[in-house]
This record gives sequence, C-alpha cells and structure tokens, in this order.
Amino acid sequence: MSFLLRRAGFYVVAFVVAAIFNFLLPRLMPGNPVDIMFAQAGTVLPPESLEALKATFGFVDGPWPVQFGRYLASVFTFDLGLSVRFHPLTVNAVLMQALPWTLLLVLTSSLIAFLLGSALGIRAAWRRGGAFDSFGAPAALMIQAVPPLVTSLVALFVLSIRLKWLPTGYAWAPELDPGFTLAFIGSVLVHAALPILTLVVAQIGGYLVTMRNSMINLLGEDYITLATAKGLSDGRVRYAYAARNALLPTVTSFAMTLGATFGGALITEIVFNYPGLGYTLYQGITARDYPLIQGQLMLMTLAMLTANFAADLLCLALDPRLRRA
Repeated sequence: MSFLLRRAGFYVVAFVVAAIFNFLLPRLMPGNPVDIMFAQAGTVLPPESLEALKATFGFVDGPWPVQFGRYLASVFTFDLGLSVRFHPLTVNAVLMQALPWTLLLVLTSSLIAFLLGSALGIRAAWRRGGAFDSFGAPAALMIQAVPPLVTSLVALFVLSIRLKWLPTGYAWAPELDPGFTLAFIGSVLVHAALPILTLVVAQIGGYLVTMRNSMINLLGEDYITLATAKGLSDGRVRYAYAARNALLPTVTSFAMTLGATFGGALITEIVFNYPGLGYTLYQGITARDYPLIQGQLMLMTLAMLTANFAADLLCLALDPRLRRA
C-alpha cells in the first residue's frame, strides 16, 4: 500500500504539471481562433460580434491566473467547452467520436508489437551469438530508427498504391453505413490493417532489444544455473525462470510506449486520413482551437499516466520483492 500511495502521489503531481503546460502551450502559439474567425468573416460580422464570439467559446480576456482557474475547473468537471473547428459540437463530443478509432490502432498495434517483440527478444537472448541474434537485433534497431512518417509513406505506396492489397485511407468504405454488421466490421478491420502495421513496425524493435538485453543480464544468475542443474526442461528454464523476471523492464517499456503511441499516432492518422485523436488534434492545431487542443493533450496525458500506473500494478504482481518492500 505504501508503494501504491507513493506512486499515486507522483502521478497526481505529474498531472498538475502537465495541466500547467497544457494551459500555456496553446496560448504561446501565434494567432487567436476568435480573431481568425472574425477576420475570415470580413465585413459580414459587426465589430461588436467579436466579444460575443469570445463569450461563446469561453475565451476570457482576464489575466492568465484567472484563465487558468477557469481551465482547471473545466478539467475537473469535464466541461471542456465548444470546439472552434467543429462548432457547434462540444470538445467532449469530438473527442469521444475520435477516441474509439485511436484505441483500435494503439491497443492492437502495441499488443502485437509487445508479444512479437518480446518473443523474438527471448529467442535472440537464449541463442545469443547465433544467426538470429547477430542479424535480428541490429535490423530491429535500424527499423526502429526510421521515422514513422517514412514508414507510413512507404507502406502506403507499396501495399496500397502499387500492390493494391489494402485501402489507401479512412476508417471504412464510404459506401457502407456504420453499424454492427459483418460488412462494416470487416471494412473497419481492412482499413485499420495498414495503420496498425506501420505502428507495429515502429515499436517492435524496441521491445526486441529491451527483452534481449534484460534476459541476457539474467542468464548468468545463480538461480538460472541451479534450475539448469536440477534438470528442468529447456522451455521451463527459458520462460518460467529467465523470461518472467526479464519481463519487468519490458512491461515498463510497454506502458511508456503505449502512452507515446497514443500521441504518436498523429503522423499515421494524418497519412492515412484516419479519423482518430491524432488527426483531430492536427485539425484543432490548424484552426487554433484552444479548447480542442487542451482537451486532446489532457486526454493523452491521462492515457500515459494511466498506462504507467497500470504498469506499476503489473510489476507489483510480477515481482514479490516490491510487495515486501
């Protein structure tokens, strides 16, 4: 309980710090959404309408401490205001429309990359110095170093434009009506395959290298030697003794990568015109939509903190030493 309380206190402080930066960053950007809307209207709107627009979207002219107080109140009451870009929809409605699509990409790709990368890392560590270890780990690092934008564009060009195996973008076929039908679900899965593939490629190298290095550090431990001397099977020593303990840093890496992928899906969603949170954030930035930007960034922060706290709980379950500490 002491461990959990310390970690929970840390995440509360991290959330407050993130809220401060979330408040400041949009306001440090050049331009103002209301002024932009007013300028685009030209002579259609009278000057007195400027104040009405500010009141409608919650842009107060008071000092920043006053604005920050109202911002915190909106965060803790989940009243994020109206979206400038998608008016008259609220920010909550816009984010809830985009959230399921990003969750589909992020959770699926992260789980596939974690399982596959960890399995390959175990194999590379167990047969270190072999052919797979000599070429697999360096190749994984090279692939991970490629920017997601390049990976997305190459996958789009090869698999969609040249080979025509997968759709070029969007979340489902436009001729289908959304609903819980086999045709619509199949279309969603087909359209999500390419974005998921690019996100898996971007993540798998990190899991492979992390698992490999962590497991190699454990293979020389006395309990591994004892398990081998007792005549336990190769698979039991590999997975029950070595891999289980080597999972701890990999689980932490999974939580951090999950949060980063939640925000990093921005590039992938823009390339494939996928209607998730990343593409929504891009639209909000181009429109100087302060409420949408703040709501999106806060949602990403909560996702990363929640993922890390879940990793702490999982590490607590995997490592009995933490429960005795």
